[in-house]
Amino acid sequence: MRQTIEALIRRAGYGPHEPIVVGARRAGADPVFVATGRTRDGAGLRADTLVYAASLSKQLTAACAALLVTRGALDPDAPLSRWLPELPAWAGAVRLRQLVHHTGALPADAEIDAAVAADGPADRTSHGVLDALSRTPVPPGVPGTEHVYSNAGYVCLAAAAARAAGRPLPDFAHRYLFEPLGMVDTRYWPGPLPAPARAAPLAAEHPAPLSLGDGGVWSTAADLMRWNDALNADRLGISDLLQTPGRLNDGTVLDYAWGMGVRSRAGHTVYRHGGGWPGLRALAARVPDAGASLVIAAVADDTERRVGLADGLLDALLGTAAP
Repeated sequence: MRQTIEALIRRAGYGPHEPIVVGARRAGADPVFVATGRTRDGAGLRADTLVYAASLSKQLTAACAALLVTRGALDPDAPLSRWLPELPAWAGAVRLRQLVHHTGALPADAEIDAAVAADGPADRTSHGVLDALSRTPVPPGVPGTEHVYSNAGYVCLAAAAARAAGRPLPDFAHRYLFEPLGMVDTRYWPGPLPAPARAAPLAAEHPAPLSLGDGGVWSTAADLMRWNDALNADRLGISDLLQTPGRLNDGTVLDYAWGMGVRSRAGHTVYRHGGGWPGLRALAARVPDAGASLVIAAVADDTERRVGLADGLLDALLGTAAP
């Protein structure tokens, strides 16, 4: 498997010294990791290097919400205003379930970023995003009528989950996700420093990605593989819920479940999600019925080469690669 991964990394266009770590697991086999290059601070990239997970954080946030749903602490059909009463009246028409599936009709990222920037240079924080939303008098659409990817929606979901849990989201996730699954290096990071200690630095220290929900998780390739495996084996008892696709108000089924896209490849259902930040590209994918999973983290990359690499890895794992 190692030679296959190395060949696919080269085929995707990554050079021999570019910092990228790839992990893959076939059913019944140990995971195989290939890491090349060095991080911006000169350290060699490894499977246990702490890297920013970017939007891969969304399925971890969704898992926190799902655990609270199964415990009766969070109603996915409750209005957002139930948990974030400080938002304007429009939050009463937005359901938490719609935040999960990106159908909440919240302002676009560009609007939120512009509102945050209006107060001067600042890191991206949950407080900044929620404050920007509090100054949005009218939402741009009707909740439940359209799927529009929303980072702000997941910041709201994370805030609602934290309030329902009665504790900060990093604490809840550590106790009920990371610790039980042996993800000892994984954590939500709200700052104030741009990154946790010993993490691979991002392209620039500021603005730092400190908002929780849409991002905020720092992890390793090894821990993310543990996460994939835990969901494939349903170790948390929430995989069926997490893998349930959303629907629009008119019944249209979406190709997005709880923090993960739903795709098909070679007759198998694939759950996958990417993540990006300036100078970083990540991707995780898994195929439960084949017991297969993969993780990619490129820490000096602003391209989309990871997508072709992931497709090639899936074909190799499923035995459908061209000879």
